Amino acid sequence: MSDEDELLRIEGIRKTFPGVVALDGVDFDLRRGEVHVLLGENGAGKSTLIKMLSGAYHPDGGRVLVDGEEVRIRGAQDAERLGIATIYQEFNLVPDLTVAENVFLGRQPRRFGMVDRKRMEADAAVLLERVGLDVSPRARVRELGVARLQMVEIAKALSLDACVLIMDEPTAVLTTEEVEKLFAIVRRLREDGVGIVFITHHLEEIAALGDRVTVIRDGQSVGQVPASTPEEELVRLMVGRSIEQQYPRRRPDAGEALLAVEGLTRDGVFHDVSFEVRAGEVVGIAGLVGAGRTEVVRAVFGADPYDKGAVKVSGTPVPRHDVNAAMTAGVGLVPEDRKGQGLVLDASVEENLGLVTLRGATRGGFVDLKGQRANAARVAEQLGVRMAGLGQSVRTLSGGNQQKVVIGKWLLADTKVLILDEPTRGIDVGAKVEIYELINELTAAGAAVLMISSDLPEVLGMSDRVIVMAQGRIAGELPAAEATQDAVMALAVSTPHTTTTGTEATGGR
Repeated sequence: MSDEDELLRIEGIRKTFPGVVALDGVDFDLRRGEVHVLLGENGAGKSTLIKMLSGAYHPDGGRVLVDGEEVRIRGAQDAERLGIATIYQEFNLVPDLTVAENVFLGRQPRRFGMVDRKRMEADAAVLLERVGLDVSPRARVRELGVARLQMVEIAKALSLDACVLIMDEPTAVLTTEEVEKLFAIVRRLREDGVGIVFITHHLEEIAALGDRVTVIRDGQSVGQVPASTPEEELVRLMVGRSIEQQYPRRRPDAGEALLAVEGLTRDGVFHDVSFEVRAGEVVGIAGLVGAGRTEVVRAVFGADPYDKGAVKVSGTPVPRHDVNAAMTAGVGLVPEDRKGQGLVLDASVEENLGLVTLRGATRGGFVDLKGQRANAARVAEQLGVRMAGLGQSVRTLSGGNQQKVVIGKWLLADTKVLILDEPTRGIDVGAKVEIYELINELTAAGAAVLMISSDLPEVLGMSDRVIVMAQGRIAGELPAAEATQDAVMALAVSTPHTTTTGTEATGGR
């Protein structure tokens, strides 16, 4: 490799926080026209590293070189000036602004001293077409789903014309088709000489897209290997041990129907949705983005209204659009947006774990703080939450540990029906297996689990039955033995008219 090929080099980077060594002597380099995968468990230090490259954090030791010159990145403007653009796992968008305004935020084209809105929207339309996103540049960001928000972030990064592009879990919420579109974009950027730092927990993506892999474990770089390295070896490097089974589902005998959804309808969103989930059962809901999966489970939980139908828990109707009634009946929801809807980010781990049980722990206006703390400590230990202590701000935890806290608050509430919406998005393979084992423990204890996931192998590997939605309706239902990727996708792209069971679906395709 010639010196001209090297875009970025990190040497001996060290970063500490109170009580925690986040990075301890990490080395990394990026070449022109390559995809270099950064791999590691949640909490390994990947996010800290990219935040230093984007100017959000400053290193305590080591150095960063861009084009062979040592640089200091004090903020986002320094990173942008050096040609470094970052797409974070957490969206950096303003909900009340339009797509075009977000793409060019702080860099709006001007004419006669005024924002040239026509040019801005035209330029944004070109970028949206490039990423395959069919939305108007004038659309408000708050109107878009999670997958489309991710594509807006990518368009925003492309607008910077960066020579170093950092992508933190860009495929976490994308469908297979959208992932292929993204990969095509990444390959074109690589051909144009852009160096791409790609962070993913989907090991199958590494060989498909990457050139090299640097593995970080416990804040240290433990190896650099070719992207063709077998997945088993990558897992061993990443977690320090072998994982025997990726989807360790244990299927107890199903009991009584704990959740029954009957004819649920919300005009223009979903129609005549009916299904049930039994004690000891995991029912997966699959479908393309926009099929109505999240909207249905939010209605079941009472977070969103519905026009017709009924939700019953253990045979008892639950009042519509009433979250408190759903929680009292024993229903819990782990939302797809854990940071925006599942956590109070500036509160502590202890406070977040006690959110659901706070009312029950209050007597005469006083909270049983000692009892809440003891329960939080027990669940945190049970789930293996990696933290400095119960008082640590949940904002500072890794994604996998944040997800454990979101799930943990429902464990404290003895939830009978747990709804999981994208439960392992942005979580490493080790933490995924821990959450799968937790699902096994819940169903073994007689709980029912309803799981939405855009990761089709996850749905197939962990579900006892798979419900497939398309265009707001149930296109079909498949038992585990018949649920293959081909069978699920055939239903997902169908035009359903009535609920079907088995491998048959009605309507054209």
